[in-house]
Amino acid sequence: MQAFEAFISEHLPKASSFHPHYEAALQAMLLAGGKRFRPALLLSVVRAYAPLMLESAYHAAYAVELLHTYSLIHDDLPVMDNAPLRRSQPTLHVRYNEVTAVLVGDALNTHAFEVLAHAPFSDRVLVRLIRALAQNGGASGMVLGQAIDCHFEGQALTLEQMKALHVNKTAKLIAASLKMGAVIAGIRVLEGPLYDFGIDLGLLFQIQDDILDVTQTPQVAGKTTQNDGNKNSFVTVLGLERVIEEADALACELHGRLENMDERLRFELSSLLHHYINRHKEHS
Repeated sequence: MQAFEAFISEHLPKASSFHPHYEAALQAMLLAGGKRFRPALLLSVVRAYAPLMLESAYHAAYAVELLHTYSLIHDDLPVMDNAPLRRSQPTLHVRYNEVTAVLVGDALNTHAFEVLAHAPFSDRVLVRLIRALAQNGGASGMVLGQAIDCHFEGQALTLEQMKALHVNKTAKLIAASLKMGAVIAGIRVLEGPLYDFGIDLGLLFQIQDDILDVTQTPQVAGKTTQNDGNKNSFVTVLGLERVIEEADALACELHGRLENMDERLRFELSSLLHHYINRHKEHS
C-alpha cells in the first residue's frame, strides 16, 4: 500500500485562502493514516484480475477513503459520539473547533466524488462506480445507519435491528469497496457475490469493533474506547462472551467462503483478511 499512500499524499485536498487552518484541517485525518481497509479491499480485487489497471484504480480507492474519513470526522462530533481521539490523533473538533470539523467532513464527502469523477475510466464505468459509492455511503446506506444509531441511543434494539443498523452504517461501504473493484476489473459475475461477502465481512468488522471497545485501551486502539455504554453495541445486546462466540462463528464462515474463491482472488484477499477476520481473538 506504499504506492497508494504516496498517491494520497500527492492528491490531498487543497484550498488556498487566508483562512488560518482550513486547508491543514482538510488534510489532517488523511495524513494521520488509518487502516485503509476499504481501499485495500478494492485494490485487492483489481490486482487479482486487472493488475495493469491498479494505478488507475487508486482514484476509486481514494474516493472510498475520503468518504470513510468524512464519516469518522462526523461520527466523532460532540453531537454524536463526542470522541477526543481518532487515528491516534486529537479529533478535529478538539484540535480546532466543531464548525471546522463539520465543514471538513462536508468537504471530504463531496471531494470523494470529484476525485472519482477524474478517474481514468470510461463514462459507463465511472457512472457505475459513483452509483455504488453514493448508494452505499449515502441516504440509504451509511447515513441511514448513523441516523438509526443516534436516534435509538439509550433504547434497547433487538439483535436483528442491530444487524440492520450496522449493515447500513458499516457493512455497506465495505461491500461497495469490493464491488467497485469488480466493476473496475470488468468482472460482472463477481459483483453480487463480492458485495454479499462484504456485507458479512462488515458485520464481523463491527462486531469486532464492539469487542475491542471493551477490551482495548485508547492507546492500543488509536481511538476512543469504552465509549459504547449507552449505545446499541453487540456487546451491550448480547454480552461479551456470546459476542465473541458470534464473531468466531462468522469468522469461520467467512474463512470458508474465502477458501472457495477463485485462486487469484483468494491469494490477494487472504493476506489482507487473515488479520482482520481474526483480530478479535488477539484481545478477547
